[in-house]
Amino acid sequence: MITRRHIRAKVMQSVYALQQSQSQDLDKELKFLEESAANLYDLYLLQFSLLTEIHKYATHQHNIAQKKYLTTNNNTHLAIVNNQLLCAISQNNALQDAIENAHINLFDVHYEYVKNLYKDICSSSIYEQYSTQKNDFNTDKDFVIAIFEEIIAPNDELYDFIDDYNITWTDDYPVVNSYIVKLLTNLRPNPPQKYFTPSLYNSDEEKKYLTDLLKKTVLNDDKLKKLVESKLTNWDKERVAILDLILIKMAVSEFLYFPSIPVKVTINEYLELAKDYSTSKSNFFINGILTTVHKQLTESDEIKKIGRGLL
Repeated sequence: MITRRHIRAKVMQSVYALQQSQSQDLDKELKFLEESAANLYDLYLLQFSLLTEIHKYATHQHNIAQKKYLTTNNNTHLAIVNNQLLCAISQNNALQDAIENAHINLFDVHYEYVKNLYKDICSSSIYEQYSTQKNDFNTDKDFVIAIFEEIIAPNDELYDFIDDYNITWTDDYPVVNSYIVKLLTNLRPNPPQKYFTPSLYNSDEEKKYLTDLLKKTVLNDDKLKKLVESKLTNWDKERVAILDLILIKMAVSEFLYFPSIPVKVTINEYLELAKDYSTSKSNFFINGILTTVHKQLTESDEIKKIGRGLL
């Protein structure tokens, strides 16, 4: 679920926090970093709890409508009630147990978000078109993906609520939402129980990478700083963005201490992070410094990569 790019972003934030606070408590920051990654999974469960509550609300509204309009057989909400994907989510025991065990269904208390989103869904052109179709699993799936992408995920009130609830969820929100869309897109009828409860990390190696990247970058700061600062002769050190220097040191740390990660992958990933988190000129600067440092480390035979094509 969590990608290496997002791991790098979280480590970057931890390095920045340590530097700004001038704290030497690496163990405390490592604990926070691991909790921040775990919080991403809670956000994932929260989004599925929202879909579950929307389905429950549709069922509730349908039952009320049937009693109120018994003679007219009102079926306004029935399309959502019978949606096969929403039924699969609501009836998946592994997913619902995970939500319950994490105590993450905040919409039991903050039910106004469910009501408001449901109202937006029912008044949308997406629902108008969907409710008139003869539905099968793929149609139902496409509808859920469409309302998630176009109504739920972009909702400003929901985003503000999530942002206020957990500070680490701000950066996690697009990552989690993109993952959910991909998960739903690849879904087939009658999914296995564990389909909606993937592991946070793709492997034990990924989990280790999270903490190792922070430790290697922080504990080798003096060496990394010397390597980088020796290449800043043509730059005003005082005007170099703090995040740029952090990203460069993290990248050089990967050059030196992560033999399974190709150099080209490292450089490309940190250039992408710079686009998201630093200045408009950062790409040119970071690429230039990393290219020069890489050349020096290669000539001194300090870069040891495992496997073909990793240099």
